[in-house]
Amino acid sequence: MALPPVKATSGTAVVIPGNDIDTDRIIPARFLKAITFDDLAAGLFHDERFDEAGNSKGHPLDAPASQGASVVISGDNFGCGSSREHAPQALKRAGFDAVIAGSFAEIFFGNATTLGMLCVSMAGPDRRELAELVRSQPDTKVEVDIEKLEVRAGGRTYAVQTRATAREALLTGYWDPIGELLEGLPEVRATAAALGHSAG
Repeated sequence: MALPPVKATSGTAVVIPGNDIDTDRIIPARFLKAITFDDLAAGLFHDERFDEAGNSKGHPLDAPASQGASVVISGDNFGCGSSREHAPQALKRAGFDAVIAGSFAEIFFGNATTLGMLCVSMAGPDRRELAELVRSQPDTKVEVDIEKLEVRAGGRTYAVQTRATAREALLTGYWDPIGELLEGLPEVRATAAALGHSAG
């Protein structure tokens, strides 16, 4: 069951600097007790954003200029650590549709792709230039285009990479594996019927 293709997204961006930003930083473990993913946005980078009294520590996500951003710019090995799918879920629930980084942890990348999030890798010099542009001009629109494998912002075009299988899945609308399973349900029912069983 194909979903709408995801070819590109655009919006303002927030720079979250640093390499090896792991999933426990993205969404602390205590937030994993939630029964659904619906309210995970509140836990996004919680321990780096707030002190024990709930006061802001001045994290980039809480800067006035970052409100409404839908693109994250970060460092190498983004999403490393434990394989919690809550990490990309928290980003998605907070309104982020794309992450630009130097590289990604494999499991985080896969979990993000199944949400229709675009994860693209950009070379360090280009990423630093883009980050500086976003910091100096927070209202800059950043367009992440996986069809053309480029990011466009401020009149500049930057080359990016993403995994070929993820790119194909997003471009064809087959980025949600549950949808693919449901697409095969008629065949499952037919086989079950031929075997004398019922399939729900």
